[in-house]
Amino acid sequence: MAYKVSKRKLPLREDKQLHEINKIAGRVFDRKTLDVLVRMLNAGIFRSLDYPIASGKEAIVFRATTKTGYAAVKVYKYETSSFHHMLPYIEGDPRFKAVRRKRDLVQLWARKEFANLQACCVSGISAPEPIAMRDNVVVMEFLGEKGVPYALLEDVIVEKPAEVCDAILADVKKLYRDADIVHADLSPFNVIMRKQEPVIIDWGQAVLTEHPQAENYLRSDVTNIVKYFGRLGVKRELETTLEKIMHG
Repeated sequence: MAYKVSKRKLPLREDKQLHEINKIAGRVFDRKTLDVLVRMLNAGIFRSLDYPIASGKEAIVFRATTKTGYAAVKVYKYETSSFHHMLPYIEGDPRFKAVRRKRDLVQLWARKEFANLQACCVSGISAPEPIAMRDNVVVMEFLGEKGVPYALLEDVIVEKPAEVCDAILADVKKLYRDADIVHADLSPFNVIMRKQEPVIIDWGQAVLTEHPQAENYLRSDVTNIVKYFGRLGVKRELETTLEKIMHG
């Protein structure tokens, strides 16, 4: 008796990985995003996508396991990202051309975050080290210990608030004077405490100093930090601090 060989193929490795990622992501990402994550897996950028460690309207950050430890994988969501919120931070930035399609804008936002992280790395700013970027996915240094993420500044007891305050302001100055960048959304919610060292995160909206709103964004950043540490007993005068950052 002749037997026919089944034409059914074994499940591809990519399909298995896609299935695992889809379960983790809770089916909130579209097929193209899942394809990007699979390509990164296959390229060895990370070995597994473990679980979400931060979530917002525009992005979800996952812990990922790598060959040597862990990484943070930030996935910008096409469906819920705010076009009108993002556009003002893109317009006026000569590094990127303004776009009109939401999908293109989200991808540009990811490119912008990656470029800003690279600039921080070159200038010695305390920020996550950039690892890889593709479409709407940014892979960066995992800020944590033994796989457990460090806490936000907002959520910890600061042992030496004056030192932490001055360290953040020193990075703001270095960012402005050396990297020609303003974070534009700096607050205790965008600073992670690596033990007692502040590390600034969330760089997608950061703009060059030549952006028409750069000085307004800088004033807002410094105001947020001065006010927060003022509640902890650290007195820093706003105008004097701004003058030192911009011209001192």
